[in-house]
Amino acid sequence: MRERRPVRAGLAGLLVLLAALPCLVHAAPRIGVLTMGPGAEYWSRYGHNALLVEDDEGRHTVYNYGFFDFDQPGFLLRFAQGRMRYRLVAQTFEQELAYYRQEGRGMRLQWLRLAPQQAAELARLLEWNARPENAEYRYDYFTANCSTKVRDALDRVLGGRIKEQTRGRSRGLSYRSEALRLAAPDLWMYLGIHLFLGPAADRPLSRWEESFVPDRLHDALALVKLADGQALVEEELSLLPQVLPEARAEEPRFLLLATLAGGALAVLVLLLPRRAGPAGRFGRGLLGLFWLGTGLVGVVGLLLWFATDHLMAHGNRTLLLCTPAGLLLLPALRTLAADRRPTPFAGRLAGAAALLATLTVPLYMLPVRPQDHLEWIVLLLPVHLAAWRLLSPAEEDPVP
Repeated sequence: MRERRPVRAGLAGLLVLLAALPCLVHAAPRIGVLTMGPGAEYWSRYGHNALLVEDDEGRHTVYNYGFFDFDQPGFLLRFAQGRMRYRLVAQTFEQELAYYRQEGRGMRLQWLRLAPQQAAELARLLEWNARPENAEYRYDYFTANCSTKVRDALDRVLGGRIKEQTRGRSRGLSYRSEALRLAAPDLWMYLGIHLFLGPAADRPLSRWEESFVPDRLHDALALVKLADGQALVEEELSLLPQVLPEARAEEPRFLLLATLAGGALAVLVLLLPRRAGPAGRFGRGLLGLFWLGTGLVGVVGLLLWFATDHLMAHGNRTLLLCTPAGLLLLPALRTLAADRRPTPFAGRLAGAAALLATLTVPLYMLPVRPQDHLEWIVLLLPVHLAAWRLLSPAEEDPVP
C-alpha cells in the first residue's frame, strides 16, 4: 500500500493543475463587426462600420477607422488634393453606443466565428494599429475608407477567404451608382459626384469592391463560409433602430427631366437673348448662367484631373461638355444685349465648344471604358448647339 501513495498524490496534483488551467490561460477574444446606418451630415451619408473586440474579462473595445479632424493642419488642402489622412481610434463600446443612439442611427452587430488564434492575432493587430504612431492612414473614398480597412483586417487573419469568395461575384453596381444612391439626400453632393466622376467609377464592381459601403460589407460577410463549411457570421444582433431615413435602395436618375430641360433651354437660348425688355434679359441671364456654370465646372474638373490624386475624377468626358470656353464667352452677352453682330472670335469659340460637346455622343457609345453620363449629354449638348447658332450668323457660319 505504501508504494501507491505517491501515485495517488501525483494524480491528485495533476487534477488540481488541470482544474486551474482555465485560470492560467487567457481565453481568446471575441470579434464582431458593427454596422451603422447613414447619418444626417453629408460626411456620414455612406454609413459606417467598426470592429468590436470582447476580451477575456468582458471589456468591449471598438476600433474605428473613420476619424478625421477638420482642424488638423493642412486638412482642407489635403482634401482638395485627394491626400487626406484618417486614423484608427479605440473607444469603449459604451461611448459608441451612446453616440449613435443620440444621432438616431441604427447599429447592427455581427459576431464572427474566428479560430482562437485568428481572433487573438486580429486583437493584437488592432491594438498595435491604434497606437498614435501607427494610427494614421492615407484615406480614399472608394478604396481605403472605414469599411475597406475593416474588410482588409478581417481578410488578413482569415488568409484571404473573404476576398476569395466575394471577388468573383457582381451585381453590376458601380462606384458611381453607389455614390449617387447614398448622396441623393444632399442635392449639391449628388450633382457634384455625378459631374466630376470619370469612367473609372463606372465599371461593374465585385462584392469585394462593393464593400467600400458599410452596408455592402455587412451583406458580403454573411456570404462567407469557413473551411469547414460553417458561416463566418456566428450571430447577428440589432442593437439600435435606424431613426433617421434609411439609404435609398437604388440611385435616382433624371434622364427624362434632363432631356426636357435641355430641349427647353436650347429653344430659349435661340429665341430670347437678342430681344429687348424683360424677355431678352431673361434669355441672356440663362445663357450667362450656362456659360458661367459650365466654365467653372470645366476649370474644377481639369484641376481634379491634372493636379490631384482624386483618381476617380481622371479622364472625365463630361468635361467635353463643360469647358473653360464658357468663361471666355461671357463678354458676348453685351453684344447680344446691343443686338450687334457677334465677333468672329465668339462665333468660333462657341463652335469649338459645340464640337467638343458633340464628341461626347460617339464616345458614349464606345464599349471601351464607358462613362455613365447620358443625363449631362442630353441636358448640355442642345444648349451648346443653340449658343453656337446664336453667335454664328447663318450667312457666315451655316449650321450643318
